[in-house]
Amino acid sequence: MKKLLSLCLTAVMAVGVCGCSSGSSSAAATAGGTSATSSGKLVVYSPNTDDLINAVVPLFEQETGITVDVITGGTGDLLTRIDSEKENPQGDIMFGGMTPANLLKYPDDFAEYTSSNDTLLPEEYQNYGGVISHYCLDGSAALLINTDIYSELGLDPDKFTSYNDLLQPELKGHIAMGDPANSSSAWAELTNMLLVMGNEKYDDAAWEWVGKFIDNLDGISLDSSSKVYKGVADGEYAVGVSYEDPCVNLIVSGATNLKLVYPSEGAVWLPAGVAVIKGCQNESNAQKFIDFLLSDEGQNAIATTTARPANTKISNTTELMTPFSDINVVYEDIDYCAEHKTEWQAKWTDMFTSAN
Repeated sequence: MKKLLSLCLTAVMAVGVCGCSSGSSSAAATAGGTSATSSGKLVVYSPNTDDLINAVVPLFEQETGITVDVITGGTGDLLTRIDSEKENPQGDIMFGGMTPANLLKYPDDFAEYTSSNDTLLPEEYQNYGGVISHYCLDGSAALLINTDIYSELGLDPDKFTSYNDLLQPELKGHIAMGDPANSSSAWAELTNMLLVMGNEKYDDAAWEWVGKFIDNLDGISLDSSSKVYKGVADGEYAVGVSYEDPCVNLIVSGATNLKLVYPSEGAVWLPAGVAVIKGCQNESNAQKFIDFLLSDEGQNAIATTTARPANTKISNTTELMTPFSDINVVYEDIDYCAEHKTEWQAKWTDMFTSAN
């Protein structure tokens, strides 16, 4: 697997192919009936974490013989790049960041494809619009606390349980948040807030709360989702408004001064999407990658990470994943949020600019 660690890097860094699955089914067979000796190339654009990429891509390469180049970056930057390249696509697939809202914004940039493995998923997580396939569930309301920094501010981390706790005066200027106009995880966090923090879903009262939250950010708006959770882990911030996968991974990796809170008002899990780039050079291989992601072998590979598989019959292997039964799970109106994305992003930007 060749991987570009950042969208702005120009050098391709080769990393070793590691890990394999002892699953009884052949991923090559589930990935469109291709034999393990098939060859070719696949260029993947992805905003996903290294752990998720490394759990899936090397196994796909091993099972199919296809060489994968991974270019990583923020969702907004990658979608802008795909759109700018649409006359001569350089990528083959967008692995992550594909939502109904982004499809609505870039309707001509992605090709229709529905995998034969789509029926393995629960109906609510099956293909959207004939274009977006779902491979895992992202917890969009994950509040990561650095207990050391939080305590230094005179606060008790054990009493932090909710979105409302973000409004504590002591936290002003100590909260990390991404830009919902450019970060898919920050956008998901905003829509989660709008869903649960008003008197009714997405009402003016929810926006009033968002305004108070923006005031407490005190001008902090990070340009990538990774800077949020990494900044908290490094002690730059007391709290990070992030998403579940990388936050749990930090704890699984041994961080003892981090605590993950799912807001008591309610937390949304959104299906993460992947789509084939229209007119790409390796369309067949891109389709095989989606087939693999949705196969039992692909879903079991995802289950070894801190992302939750879209096939809810398959459970994560780490015991540090909080079960859904212990979380107030709420459900977003995905289409409604997609229809209002441009409007709400502009509203956030205006409110943030006015406050700072």
